[in-house]
Amino acid sequence: MMNSPADKVLTYAIHDVTPYINWIYFFHAWGFQPKEDDRAKAAEAMQLLKEANWMLNQLDETYHVHAIFRLCKANADGDNLLLDGTRFPLLRQQIPHPDGSPFLCLSDFVRPLASGTPDTVGIFAASCDGEVELLYEDDPYKRMLVQTLADRLAEAATEKMHEYVRKVVWGYAKDENLSIPELLKEKFQGIRPAVGYPSLPDQSVNFLLNELLHMQQIGITLTENGAMRPHATVCGLMLAHPAARYFAVGKIGNDQLEDYARRRGMPINEVRKFLAANL
Repeated sequence: MMNSPADKVLTYAIHDVTPYINWIYFFHAWGFQPKEDDRAKAAEAMQLLKEANWMLNQLDETYHVHAIFRLCKANADGDNLLLDGTRFPLLRQQIPHPDGSPFLCLSDFVRPLASGTPDTVGIFAASCDGEVELLYEDDPYKRMLVQTLADRLAEAATEKMHEYVRKVVWGYAKDENLSIPELLKEKFQGIRPAVGYPSLPDQSVNFLLNELLHMQQIGITLTENGAMRPHATVCGLMLAHPAARYFAVGKIGNDQLEDYARRRGMPINEVRKFLAANL
């Protein structure tokens, strides 16, 4: 497989990423709480975990999980990032905080263009083999089990990939020595905001990431609305600043909507569709 010179493709066996699965979110998908006080529900959760591990062993014989990443020469230009020369517009919080804290934008954690010094921002995508989601068509329980596991495997591959990037490729955390539970609690330096999450809510930026990453290298395609296929796919940014933290953009006003549409080069009504939850 030929890669763009700046892209790095990783293919993992399922058993390589299984230790990085955050089981809390798996159980959430099945309606279980992290600590079930009800003994019957706790027993049901334990049985589900047993069946999930059996399923992972079955999948391990045939399927893989894939990740792709790129470290971009980057700067912040107002509320935009410049990633290898590509403008990547972002949104800023607009609702005042009760404690008077500043209105955050992800670009705040990247060196400004005016500094004259380039910074680095990572971009990534990860996905489980698409065929996994099509298994067990005639068994609704097993089908849901395999689909919820595929979601977790894509996230787990992202976790493993990000650890490798921080410690080896980017190398800003060479001496990091965290256990997997600590990784899952995000004790590492930097953040990994994914598209569709509260600090990066516009799904249409997947088109920009795809231009830079060529996600088809790992079997990811985009619908006309920017949704990723297979479903068990995640993509986003990697920021290294020690002060970087997650936040929710929340509600924005028409002034920012119009400015953002201009920066995205899209009709305002189209942008409104992607940001309906933030208006």
